[in-house]
Amino acid sequence: MQEPRRGRDLGIVVGTMPTGPLNAVTDVSGVRVGHTTLVDGDSIRSGVTAIVPEQLTARRSLPAGLFVGNGHGKMVGSTQVTELGEIETPVVLTATLSTFRAADALVTYMLRQPGRETAESLNPVVAETNDGFLSDIRARPVRAEHVLGALEEARGGLPEEGAVGAGTGTAALGFKAGIGTSSRLATTSRGTITVGVLVQSNFSGVLQVSGVPVRPEQVGVPAPSIHRPEHPGNSCVIVVATDGRLDARQLARVARRAIFAMARVGSDFAGGSGDYALAFSTADPATPTAPEPDLEPIFAAVLEAVEEALLNSLFMARTTVGVKGRVKYAVPHDRMLDLLRAHRVELPI
Repeated sequence: MQEPRRGRDLGIVVGTMPTGPLNAVTDVSGVRVGHTTLVDGDSIRSGVTAIVPEQLTARRSLPAGLFVGNGHGKMVGSTQVTELGEIETPVVLTATLSTFRAADALVTYMLRQPGRETAESLNPVVAETNDGFLSDIRARPVRAEHVLGALEEARGGLPEEGAVGAGTGTAALGFKAGIGTSSRLATTSRGTITVGVLVQSNFSGVLQVSGVPVRPEQVGVPAPSIHRPEHPGNSCVIVVATDGRLDARQLARVARRAIFAMARVGSDFAGGSGDYALAFSTADPATPTAPEPDLEPIFAAVLEAVEEALLNSLFMARTTVGVKGRVKYAVPHDRMLDLLRAHRVELPI
């Protein structure tokens, strides 16, 4: 069985901009990530992923912007994010039918935080994709302790990627997928700004790597059985963090570019897809808001980081057997690299 490897470890470099030290969302200072992975018997392949900005400990909210590429999904708290341009809680990702339990658990977590002793209103932000092809989604295996575990155990450092947390049972572009992350450093008039991305990928289309279509049959992956139909999820959730001082309107523009980046890896933007991007800023609110020209390098950073994070979500995933014996195969690295070389893509020998 092949070992998971990030895109850069395979010689696949997206774009030209420099990455942060970890090439991860956690390159944004104060941003932590936690996972709870649920694998039980042959039917449960699910979990929770939490993105936790430490800045929420001292501040009631962080500026945020949302863009919905296609709204066939559930994102608890999205209307208030759009209305007020802020998030009040960490962002939790999970499976479709577990969204609502996760939201309740996130409220429990927040009410326990220092300074929230008298809170009478909170806007939990929870998003999902459908892992019903590989997991018994109707079992709703995610419970409060799984959500609290992901939140409380969130750490800095390089987050786990692939079939972990909320990505345990997801698939994308014909292959097993899951969680992926990446970052970029954008040079602006105010200095260097870090842009970090984490994705939960579970959408349809034809995988493209360095502009080359990579279909399952081209790399030796069996076609799905007609008796085992694909799951209906076809969704993607993208979380963008930055230490740049952007307001809610600017962050919504950043989130829009995050959805655009899905096209770079082959998304077909299916009508049954729930494609959501949320961007937030951890910057000191006393810092002046970035001038509009500074958005250009930030847009470029988001496009590159999302593309790479999506590829990492596939390359770091392992072949997974799930409910009713259904299988999603990992991208075969060697065969994919051979295909890229056949298309004259320059790669390390």
